[in-house]
Parts: sequence; C-alpha cells; structure tokens
Amino acid sequence: MTASSPQDPAARRARDASRDHGGGGPAERPPIPVFLYHAVMDDPPGWIAEFTVTPREFAAHLDALEDSGRTPVTISALAGHLDGRAPLPPRPVLLTFDDGFADLPGPTADLLARRSLPATAYLTTGAITPGGRSLLPPAPMMTLDRVAELERSGMEIGSHTVSHAPLDTLTGRRLRAELVDSKAVLEDTLGHPVPHLAYPHGYNSPRVRAMAARAGYETATAVRHALSSERDERYRIARLIVRRGHTAADVRTWLAGDGARVAPYRDGPKTIAWRWYRRTRAAVRGPEFAG
Repeated sequence: MTASSPQDPAARRARDASRDHGGGGPAERPPIPVFLYHAVMDDPPGWIAEFTVTPREFAAHLDALEDSGRTPVTISALAGHLDGRAPLPPRPVLLTFDDGFADLPGPTADLLARRSLPATAYLTTGAITPGGRSLLPPAPMMTLDRVAELERSGMEIGSHTVSHAPLDTLTGRRLRAELVDSKAVLEDTLGHPVPHLAYPHGYNSPRVRAMAARAGYETATAVRHALSSERDERYRIARLIVRRGHTAADVRTWLAGDGARVAPYRDGPKTIAWRWYRRTRAAVRGPEFAG
C-alpha cells in the first residue's frame, strides 16, 4: 500500500476510522434508532430463526414507525450528517437489512415501497452470486441479478463483504479482499459507487475500521444493540438488532429513544477479551460463521 498525502481523502477517512471517540454522554439531540433486520418470513431455516420476524410482525413494526413521527432516512443521509455535509431531519430513523435473504427483493421491498419507506440493504456477495462461496449456512437467498431491481424499489445497497467472515479475525490480505471484492461486485452490477459497509456479526476493531476507510467506504455499521446518535462514529454506527421475540412495543420504546444504550461509547473489557479469543481461535481453525 502506497503512502498517502495528508490531503488524501482515503487517509483522512482512515484516521477518522481508527480514532476512538469514547465518551457516551447524552446526545445533543434525541438518539437515532437504526434497526437491523435479517429475514422477514414465516418459515425460516433454524439457524436464522432467532433473527427473523414474520411479515405480520414486520408490518406491525412499520405501523409503529409511521405512528412515531420519525422521518425514515437511508444510511447515506446519516453519512452526510456525520461528515458535516447535510443536516438530518429532527427525528430520523433508519431501517437496514443484512445478508440478502430471498424475501428482500420481493415482499419486503414491496411493503416498504407501498409505504414510501427508504431502507438500506447490506448484501453478502458470496451468498447471492451463483457459484459463490460464503460462510452462511444454507437458506433461501436473493440472487445478484436482482440487486438493481432492489435499488429501483427504493432501497439503498451496501456491502456485507464476500463470505460473511468475522473481519476482526482475518489477516490483512484476507480482510482487504473481503472489503474490496464485495464492493467491486456490487459496483459492477449497479454501475455506481457503493460507499457503505456493514460488518458481519458486527465484529470490528480499530484495524478493521481503518481498512474499511482505505477501501473507499464512507461509513460502516456495527451492531452493538444500541441507539445511534448524531455524534456516533462513522465506521461503527450502532444498530438495534431485531430478534423474533421483539414486539411492536419494543420497537415503540426504541423509537422513543429509550430502552438501549446510546452510542458512541468505548468497548468494554469483555468485548476486547472476546475479540482476542476469537482471533486466537480463527488462527487455529480458520474463519468461522459465528452463528
């Protein structure tokens, strides 16, 4: 990798990504819920069932969102604010979807379009490409040839890497390939830049965040199961992971800005220790699907 000048945008993004803002005090404006969904279906495979909601439950969640008075925006809008380019509406909310399950370009996108709700879909390219390889167990997935259709329905497209490997356990070469190759596949398919990333399993580290910036991403979302804020970090935006047991009442609580910690905040000792344990295990066994 060649050295970058102080004015190089990639170098600036890398510095931003590697900086730990810490803090975690109250945000100047209300917290921002960024919801993380996976599949929306009635009969999911067992391995993803815990992170699946039924179409009926999903519709109830969207009813709660529409009743909340919040304004749905995409990750690009949040990126513009965090980068100082554009203001957000007073009470924003974001809907995001990971992996690329088969419901996404059909009933899920249709339901969002009927309600004029924007969203962001982070796609695992190895799982949706014919003949591709990923660590995700078998499941009904969408296919790469439907990505443009998904975008035409009003969903923004982001990268979720090639194989869904825990990025903070990878060597530098493998990490770069996961970030760059997935971005290239989506950009070739859509014909325009794809500047947003979601970390598989939410796992990241200062090294991963800096590499994401150098790979050309403007933002990256983690999980953290926390509310985001207008002071959140562009390279580990907090999301609320929606599980099958969460109800519309839970969604209403999050929409009110309650019920979860507010980012940004520093990683705790347990998070750091867990990261080192997984890295050690991966060095012996190779990259694994974290479940």
